Amino acid sequence: MALVEHAPAKVNLTLAVRRRRADGYHDLESLVVFARTGDALSFVPGDAGHGLVVRGRSAAAAGPAADNLVLKAAALLAARVPGLPGGIFTLIKRLPVAAGLGGGSSDAAAALRLLARAAGLGLDDPRVVEAARLTGSDVPVCVAATARMMRGTGAELGPALALPRLPALLVNPGVAVATPAVFGKLGLAPGSEQDADPAGLLVEAASFGPERSARDRLVAAVNASRNDLEPPALALAPIVGHALERLRATAGCRLARMSGSGATVFGLYDSCRAAAAAARVIRTAAPDWWVKPTMLG
Repeated sequence: MALVEHAPAKVNLTLAVRRRRADGYHDLESLVVFARTGDALSFVPGDAGHGLVVRGRSAAAAGPAADNLVLKAAALLAARVPGLPGGIFTLIKRLPVAAGLGGGSSDAAAALRLLARAAGLGLDDPRVVEAARLTGSDVPVCVAATARMMRGTGAELGPALALPRLPALLVNPGVAVATPAVFGKLGLAPGSEQDADPAGLLVEAASFGPERSARDRLVAAVNASRNDLEPPALALAPIVGHALERLRATAGCRLARMSGSGATVFGLYDSCRAAAAAARVIRTAAPDWWVKPTMLG
């Protein structure tokens, strides 16, 4: 019998690049939430070893199955857990690729959740945690897929946050923006530092409930924050700026910002109805773009 996991899109509401380390990596502070939309991953236990079948609208863009992070995560966990069940993964790829939504990382995290279920392991098992860290910088935060602050290169996770749900619209203008190129365009010299993001830190310290006023406070805090990767991404791919302009022009859009290193942008709204109406406007104006109303939390 197949085991199934949702692999939700990851959205960076805020993203402050704090420093570039001597080893070339960048330390970040980011308020991360997850969308209801995402990929789907199933696992059928079977013989030793792991295989992967990729289907869906974005399957071709995902590249060769052998290079997929799902198999990398499975191999890393298998190396640490003797007798880990083998079997076949089937990935339904719905999210755009190289889009700032952590799609590949979320797929890998879903694979670790599936294998942990099949082997009777907890997600806090040190072997699962280590496999997530070694698979990729965004994978640890995707394992539990709950709102929280992510720091450093991605392995330093704050406590889970009970944030109010945010009606949102995700828009990808159909370009792939390479993360290394965006960081290169940012141009931080090794050892240089930037200021912390006080708004993101305030969100972590705040207590939010589900009521409308809580959502207003959260949107205000995010609005006072930033994504340091947005300016270099816009310089590399000006169409991302056009997507932001279209979002900001829709009725009821309270905030429009790029997620991660791009090229997906998001708009926040007061209601699902407003987000859906904005989606219809943008689909009409740009029918080739990927446009998805959803809920963030």
